[in-house]
Amino acid sequence: MTFVSFNVNSIKAYLGKGTSDELLKTNFDFLGIEELKLTEKEHKDFPFIPSTFLPYWTVSKIKKGYSGVAILTKKEPLSVHYGLLDNKYDEEGRAVTLEYKHFYYINLYTPNSGEKLKRLNFRMNFEDDLREYLSSLMEKKSVIVSGDLNVAHNEIDLKNPSSNHHSAGFTDEERDKFTKLLSLGFIDSFRYLHPEEVKYSYWSYLRKARERNAGWRIDYFLVSDDLKNKIKRAEILNDIYGSDHCPVLLDIDINY
Repeated sequence: MTFVSFNVNSIKAYLGKGTSDELLKTNFDFLGIEELKLTEKEHKDFPFIPSTFLPYWTVSKIKKGYSGVAILTKKEPLSVHYGLLDNKYDEEGRAVTLEYKHFYYINLYTPNSGEKLKRLNFRMNFEDDLREYLSSLMEKKSVIVSGDLNVAHNEIDLKNPSSNHHSAGFTDEERDKFTKLLSLGFIDSFRYLHPEEVKYSYWSYLRKARERNAGWRIDYFLVSDDLKNKIKRAEILNDIYGSDHCPVLLDIDINY
């Protein structure tokens, strides 16, 4: 079964670039999309539904053209949940969870700590609540998590670690929270299969960063430890364009 996750940095802008055919060639069973930037009024009809797929999505209710996540799936889930525990953070459109017989699939858009780290405390609270939520799911069945998690875990995961040590996405606090998340019993699928490979999933639009490959690896597929031996492939699809991110892919031997 193939999962793809992609921060499109506005679904309407992405579709307007005419690059979606390249994405469809990946032949996914699930597609997680982050940073939809749709408004509540646009919430009625999802703008990108490949044939045979069902869309489940949520948008920000507090800020226009902000955040928002979706999952497109070929199979109707047993249940759908928005936000974390008690739907927390759904006002920002941060998470969608689909439940199947053998696993949960969660697609996330983790809050960015922002300029001058003005939202770092908010981000830290989100991380704590996320661990609590995922722990509650892991008690029931296997868990797959994808999305823009807005953190480069180790120095190998960004081009310029020294100059970005105190930048949003590479602070000690954010990296420590990611370590704690993994310690719940999650595997970073790409790093598990590619322990030394340098590859990025995000590049700033400034200073031709993508042309120079001055990027960050902040988009992930995490799987609960019981699934690690079922991982067949974990890739960063950096030959697919249309956003300041590229898609990430997980191929895993699991049934609905």
